[in-house]
Amino acid sequence: MANNVYGKPLISCCTNPMTGYFRDGFCRTMPQDTGTHVVCAVVTKEFLAFTKQRGNDLTRPIPQWQFPGLQPGDKWCLCISRWLEAYKAGVAPKIDLNATHEKALEFTKLEVLEAFKL
Repeated sequence: MANNVYGKPLISCCTNPMTGYFRDGFCRTMPQDTGTHVVCAVVTKEFLAFTKQRGNDLTRPIPQWQFPGLQPGDKWCLCISRWLEAYKAGVAPKIDLNATHEKALEFTKLEVLEAFKL
């Protein structure tokens, strides 16, 4: 079982819409997950506009990837690298640390993540 950033069992991020690299509701990862989808975030209008501007329109549905398209307020497993880009740009969304995989700590400090805790 995977652990969260506090070293405790990872809880589900969201099942409606179904999120996660494995589309099982959890922000789990594996080596083939080049985006490292480990941050459980509540997306905002500002974040969605930012990521669209960066070339990844998360509002557009992609049925073949079981991706419904996101709306502000949806919870979603984000790539740690995109979340950090948004953090540096001042548009990082709040995150559920109990549902954020411990692998996020390989990229940033817990104190940074905790500043955006739900």
